[in-house]
Amino acid sequence: MKNSQVAWLSILLVFAAACTHCPFCKKDNNPPKGFTALFNGKDLTGWKGLVADPVKRAKMTPQELAQAQKEADEKMRAHWNVEDGALVFDGKGDSLCTAKDYGDFELLVDWKIKENGDSGIYLRGSPQVQIWDPAREKIGSGGIYNNQIHPSKPLCLADHPIGEWNTFRIIMVGEKVTVYLNGKLVVDNVVMENYWERDKPIYPTGQIELQNHGNTLYFKNIYIREIPR
Repeated sequence: MKNSQVAWLSILLVFAAACTHCPFCKKDNNPPKGFTALFNGKDLTGWKGLVADPVKRAKMTPQELAQAQKEADEKMRAHWNVEDGALVFDGKGDSLCTAKDYGDFELLVDWKIKENGDSGIYLRGSPQVQIWDPAREKIGSGGIYNNQIHPSKPLCLADHPIGEWNTFRIIMVGEKVTVYLNGKLVVDNVVMENYWERDKPIYPTGQIELQNHGNTLYFKNIYIREIPR
């Protein structure tokens, strides 16, 4: 091999090692710098089944909550599986929840749905950053669907065609949420209302949930960067 070829090969190897964002170099479930992977691409480590809602959970005794969580985890493992490095929901059962609660954060999530699909991302245990089929709903994904006072609809339609992967970048600081869908701003620093207790602000911490509405769902590349308060 000539010296010039060796030099170019060395340069390409350096760029390949440094690149983590382009579609040709990106490895699934490999967090970018500063982020932690919530899903390891192999199993359900770090996830749990859904137990009721935040208000009902708060009223449970430790023993009641432990028993309910055990039953929810058994149900979760029956309907959430890992296939080809992606979390796959079979359309039955309940939502999938992080084992840990989070406060302020930046969240990256890749997702796809089938025709007429309907899902969402709960933030701090509250609904939700919307995912659905725009052809059915006549509006794009990414809006804070359950808001009643503050904006609930996305600023634009940024969804990829059904069956293709989409990417959320969700930033939550205090009560406010910003959402990018496939690189386009769809929610701009909007207050997220407390769905469970409308007279109170959104909870300061809570679990992140992958919501189901009885559809087959796919998620991967779920990364979080916690933002210090």
